[in-house]
Amino acid sequence: MSQFEERKDAFENKFAHDAEMQFKAEARRNKLLGLWAADLLGKSEQDAAAYAQEVIKADFEEPGEEDVYRKIAGDLGDKASEATIRAKMAALMVEAKAQLMTEIRD
Repeated sequence: MSQFEERKDAFENKFAHDAEMQFKAEARRNKLLGLWAADLLGKSEQDAAAYAQEVIKADFEEPGEEDVYRKIAGDLGDKASEATIRAKMAALMVEAKAQLMTEIRD
């Protein structure tokens, strides 16, 4: 195999790995977001876990995170503003990536 082919394969593998990690981070963020929203809604621990799964599934409606935002905003109503929800989404993405990196190192 030529050096060019090896480099191409390495880049393809890195791209696939990065895409997988992004997917996992988004799913983790959505779970954490669902648990946060469930707490605001006063759900029990069992109901919160089920609600978090609903939030994860909501992300499959369309590309991007707007489907998740609409789900959370619609469910929370006036319990949280758009700015609060979007800030929480951003903060939880950072937390989700940190959790994944910790799991990889362990």
